Amino acid sequence: MKLVIVESPSKAKTIVKYLGQGYRVIASGGHVSDLPQKSLGIDVNNNYKPEYVVTPSKEETIRRIKSELAKCDKVYLATDPDREGEAISWHLANVCGIKDKNVRIVFNEISKKAVNAAIENPHSINMNLVNAQQARRVLDRLVGYELSPVISRKVKGAMSAGRVQSVALKMIVEREREIRNFKPEEYWNIYAFLLQEGKSAVFKAEFVDVDGKKYKVKNKDAAEKIVKASKEGEWSVDKVKRVNSQSKPQPPFTTSTMQQDASGKLSLTAPQVMQLAQQLYEGVELGSEGQVALVTYIRTDSVRISTDAQREALEFIKNAYGESYVPKRPNVYETKKGAQDAHEAIRPISLERTPESIKDKVPRNIYKLYKLIYDRFVASQMANAVYDTLNVHINSLNPNGHTCGYTLKGRTLVFKGYLAAYTPVSDNEEEKDSKTLPDFREGQKLNLKEMQSEQKFTKPPLRYTDSTLVKAMEENGIGRPSTYAATITVLAKRKYTDKEGKYILPTELGELACDCLCKYFPYIMDVKFTSNMESDLDKIEDGTTEWQSVIADFYPGFHERVLKARGDNAGKVKPKEEVSDVVCEKCGAKMVVKEGRFGKFLACPNYPKCKNIKPIGEPVAKCPKCGGDVFKRISKKGKAYFACGNYPKCDFYSWDIPAPIFCPDCGSYMKMFKDKSGNTKYVCSNKECKHTEVIQSESSKDGGDEN
Repeated sequence: MKLVIVESPSKAKTIVKYLGQGYRVIASGGHVSDLPQKSLGIDVNNNYKPEYVVTPSKEETIRRIKSELAKCDKVYLATDPDREGEAISWHLANVCGIKDKNVRIVFNEISKKAVNAAIENPHSINMNLVNAQQARRVLDRLVGYELSPVISRKVKGAMSAGRVQSVALKMIVEREREIRNFKPEEYWNIYAFLLQEGKSAVFKAEFVDVDGKKYKVKNKDAAEKIVKASKEGEWSVDKVKRVNSQSKPQPPFTTSTMQQDASGKLSLTAPQVMQLAQQLYEGVELGSEGQVALVTYIRTDSVRISTDAQREALEFIKNAYGESYVPKRPNVYETKKGAQDAHEAIRPISLERTPESIKDKVPRNIYKLYKLIYDRFVASQMANAVYDTLNVHINSLNPNGHTCGYTLKGRTLVFKGYLAAYTPVSDNEEEKDSKTLPDFREGQKLNLKEMQSEQKFTKPPLRYTDSTLVKAMEENGIGRPSTYAATITVLAKRKYTDKEGKYILPTELGELACDCLCKYFPYIMDVKFTSNMESDLDKIEDGTTEWQSVIADFYPGFHERVLKARGDNAGKVKPKEEVSDVVCEKCGAKMVVKEGRFGKFLACPNYPKCKNIKPIGEPVAKCPKCGGDVFKRISKKGKAYFACGNYPKCDFYSWDIPAPIFCPDCGSYMKMFKDKSGNTKYVCSNKECKHTEVIQSESSKDGGDEN
């Protein structure tokens, strides 16, 4: 038996039918180990060595995987083909004790051909990809772990800060302030409605110049003068330019352009788009066919496609639309500078599976997004659209010899080309201005029917939408395809941003947090810093830079700024800190009262040389796991719970006070309650065991004797 490990159950369900008998496919559910949740987890004094622990919620998953491994003679790690996927495979190999080196398989699409080809060519885990992920994870932990306490201390209600999210927040705040400070300027548009002699058709021309020089009409007086002078003049055609112009198709989707297009055309948020796209990649139910994957990998910033995919597309276009719709040379698109080119652009796995063929089998938004991806890919491989373009310049010659110039522009579609892939064509922006063009010749006399002038004001920039924010993040090199949607989600979750319809605006809390970070950490909030850091991560992936050196270049200076922002002096207690009478048993210093996310606690003032911490308050019970003291604590949501004071060495916690005895039936620890009569009740913590003991209080006993 051979075992294939993927990330999601949906992906496992799609893959298993391509492999047949002799294979077992299971899902890890994403990362199985990570940095610890309640401590830094990075040894900054030992080359930034990360401390990885098994994610508590994945302990059962690990046990299940190990059990399956014991039954199999070969294992394949088929996590996603990117940095995160490579790191998940690496963690799986380490945690599960997988010794075989050639266990990694990758595929850009979940099709029978691709999966079986990958099975035939396993390779070792790519440590350059793993190290790029490690660098990103360590960097984000250091920034978040050190910045978040600063921002939460200085701005009430602020919860977190981060390398990517904070820069994105700055962009939103700056755009909002630009809108607030915007002062609209008046300007006027002037139009002439003209007729050709002997014809009834009226056409509209727009004022552009005086005596051939561009002229901006800034107020009503100027507008009235232009209108008066134009009415007094003789109208004639000055220049006529009529040419065939071509419109090129857009490249197939990247993650960013897919999010932008879907947000604009389908009214979906970026997180919604990614959720739907993930289903298209991993597989959707198609009736009797079962679960079928429809598109290639969805996290990419490349516009490249494989030669096989292009050949199949050109053959499909020839058969579906005709030879004239096939370009003379195949369309090749250039991926933008700095983009990763490891994966193809997003495309359908098979053009034979048209959007209409799945329309009645899948949810509406799944269909609409698939159609968007399908049409875009087909169009990207088709011939250019051809237009008959007309540009006419018309003069009104005043008796004093001066001219007021007007223009008329238009175009008529003469060959659809790639527009034929969009149904109906009018849905596409390319054809919205198509119209029948009048026949003009230079020197031709025209008659004025009427004139119109309208007052306008310059408009401020629009607030960001999901679509335009993703575009701005991509253009500025902030984050990667996999992080755009997540960043937008985090900002909203932290209450740093809100929405007004489809527009994103900063909250008061978001502006305060942004100002605080810009004051104390201006270089972290610099777009160029974040962009350069992404370039460094790319160099790690390429194998040209060691990941620890990237962290070492950044962290010491950053840490100094953190200390300065906190007002700390290394090794000294701040005057405002409350000094307790409790002596640190490790170094002898008097411990100080600190306040963390879960309330107050005692800490050694000699941190980081001495990292001893202790809970405040009297112990309420003994730990059933290690015998240490158990203390009452408060959760993030304000709910009381009970945890061992020896954390992190001991991770025992319970929502109820542990009793001083163990269950005589199953050996589990007992939980202690008080009933309405004041009696102490011990209940087994094992839900399957019903053992209960009641210890009567003294008052209950006395009452019983009197009766």
